Amino acid sequence: MSLIQLSFKDIQSKGFFLSKFSISTWGVNAYVVLFAILFSLNSFSQDKKQDSVRRPKIGLVLSGGGAKGFAHIGVLKVLEEAGIKIDYIGGTSMGSVIGGLYASGYNASQIDSIFKKTNFDELINDYIPRSSKNFYGKKNDELYAIVLPFSNFRIGIPEALSKGMYNYNLLSSLTRNVRHVRDFNKLPTPFLCIGTNIETGEEVLLNKGNLVQAMMASAAFPSLFTPVEIDGKLLVDGGVVNNYPIKEVRNLGADIIIGVDVQDDLLNRKGLKNATRILVQITNLQSIDKMKSKIKDTDVYIKPDIRDYGVISFDKGEEIIRKGEEAAFAVYEKIKSLTDEDHFYKKPKLKISTDTIEIKKINSDPLDNYTREYIRGKLRFKPGSTITYEDLKTGINNLNATQNFSTISYCLQPDGKQDNLDLVLQENPTQTFLKLGLHYDGLYKSGILLNLTHKKTFLKNDITSLDIILGDNFRYDFNYYVENGFNISFGFQSKLSQFNRNVTTNISNLETENVNLINVDFLDLTNQAYFQTIFVQKFLMGGGLEYKFLKIDSPTLSNEENIIERSSYFSVFGYLKYDSFDSKSFPRSGLYFSSGLQTYLASSDYTKQFRPFSVAKAEIAFANKLFRRATFKVGADAGFNIGSDSVPFFNFLLGGYGYSKINNFNYFYGYDFLSIAGNSYIKSDITLDYEIFKKNHVNISANYANLGDDIFTTVDWISMPKYSGYAVGYGLETIIGPIEVKHSWSPEMSKSFTWFSIGFLF
Repeated sequence: MSLIQLSFKDIQSKGFFLSKFSISTWGVNAYVVLFAILFSLNSFSQDKKQDSVRRPKIGLVLSGGGAKGFAHIGVLKVLEEAGIKIDYIGGTSMGSVIGGLYASGYNASQIDSIFKKTNFDELINDYIPRSSKNFYGKKNDELYAIVLPFSNFRIGIPEALSKGMYNYNLLSSLTRNVRHVRDFNKLPTPFLCIGTNIETGEEVLLNKGNLVQAMMASAAFPSLFTPVEIDGKLLVDGGVVNNYPIKEVRNLGADIIIGVDVQDDLLNRKGLKNATRILVQITNLQSIDKMKSKIKDTDVYIKPDIRDYGVISFDKGEEIIRKGEEAAFAVYEKIKSLTDEDHFYKKPKLKISTDTIEIKKINSDPLDNYTREYIRGKLRFKPGSTITYEDLKTGINNLNATQNFSTISYCLQPDGKQDNLDLVLQENPTQTFLKLGLHYDGLYKSGILLNLTHKKTFLKNDITSLDIILGDNFRYDFNYYVENGFNISFGFQSKLSQFNRNVTTNISNLETENVNLINVDFLDLTNQAYFQTIFVQKFLMGGGLEYKFLKIDSPTLSNEENIIERSSYFSVFGYLKYDSFDSKSFPRSGLYFSSGLQTYLASSDYTKQFRPFSVAKAEIAFANKLFRRATFKVGADAGFNIGSDSVPFFNFLLGGYGYSKINNFNYFYGYDFLSIAGNSYIKSDITLDYEIFKKNHVNISANYANLGDDIFTTVDWISMPKYSGYAVGYGLETIIGPIEVKHSWSPEMSKSFTWFSIGFLF
């Protein structure tokens, strides 16, 4: 018989009697041992009882469904209201994005707030802020309506609408608290997601590595987002093979599965009316059948009624979230039964870590066509810098804006108290592009733009571009540019511009009586060799040499050759520019500044009157919102000649609107194209713009100027303006550029003018 089996009577029968006042040493020890054993047995039985009623581990499965995945947020809100603690999360596509954010520590209300603030138009279109483009890039991106890959004399199509960098940058900033976690089981809530190997069709479990990259791969909807490479595998949307990873979540240790299914049922032919629905139907063909058994294995199955929404119904986000809440409340009793008062859980609000990053190193593999200096110049920060996530996003956008890389990804690796930025860049295999554009204005008339752009023509970092403009007036623009980041960049440009138009007689030295305008054939051929660099990381500073051939003929003149000017000019020039406008045509915010000085040193001198002279000019403009849809833009510019009044062909010519500016031409409301001129001027303007509905603008403008010969030699330039004009207009943003109509008048003129401008300016 063991000591454990002994009762108090057993002890007496065996002669063990303990006197109240006389207890042997052995007896004391026996009581101690007995008490300890009995206490252990009681504790063991209590632990066993508690274990038998321990809280079950709950796994959450979130399916993919594009914008319909907003319903997951509504479900999460209800789960938190019921006091449910989620122990494991598995998701696919949009389910992986929302699940990944929840697993990284955010609660439902925070995720709701994040998605309400996200601009999904910009996300889908991989919006690149205009400020991220260099001056060369801004110019080129605001010329072309269509850009197509061009190789071996064959036109291709882009592999996807978006590289997803907007989403990548957003998720990187949002998951900063867990940026060093490489095992998803070590996240605040263990997490996994699913991707599809596009080369083999195999399912890929993503539970380690870079969290952002995993979420991006799982949500890379074919044709909408480019595939994501992870560990040598090219991955797309996991919904193609496994849109509801229930087995994988059970394998994590979940006892109970709550599943949220937002995928489409199969549509009939009437519902398959567009490419997006057809693609979704293809991905659903297999998953719909698999879901039947998965639903049976789901303990709490939630199916929001979102039949009226599509995978890109991002503008209906709040409605879809409510549908998720309604579906969760429909099974609220089941949800509530998973917990009790002792296990009620309230998920705290995530305290987001600092926005500051100390960059110790910038690591990237060597590239064939771009130097390390080029990459760092685009990032605009160097190793040893202290930056914010906004700075990081700006640098990545700068790289993305070049279109030189088909894939861009990055992660931050811990290095002591600092971070190393590991960049993964894949060069765009397409180095030649065909670009197209259309334009009409009252000066150059109609034009069709054909562009051929080639990268790495002679040197690393270079780009060669040729514009051919066919229409009423043949023109061309050839550019060769080598960009060297923080170092000095250089380039060459050759540009031909020509038009026929009635312009002011002040453009010539001819004596004319009672004639204010003269019809001319104007031709300008300009060749420039220049260098430029970024000054204090914001301003573009440069200079160079210029050769210009200027030819002005007039068929209305009585002289035999009808020639006003036919001379070559040689000059040097310098400039300083800054441009932070968010849009060139309809800016809502930003500042623009430009100044330049050009000195004409020599000429072939057709008129025999040339003497060296200089032209100085400057322009500044500021745009800001008045309220949600209303914007104002205020600008001022001025210019003057220095040293000679012998050559009127470079005078400042004002009038008209909507044409591409060359030389010293400038817009002025109230007056016809290039109808007033002088060798010096000062001008101010203001425009109030209201976006009546998306991409449709109405505006009213006013401008005032003093213009004449040598107006700055006296104080007359600060007197009441000699010229004024006003305009009301309508503008529409389209794929080919802005379409604008403006009606303009001036109190000094007896007639008004209506101008049409269609497409990007070139």
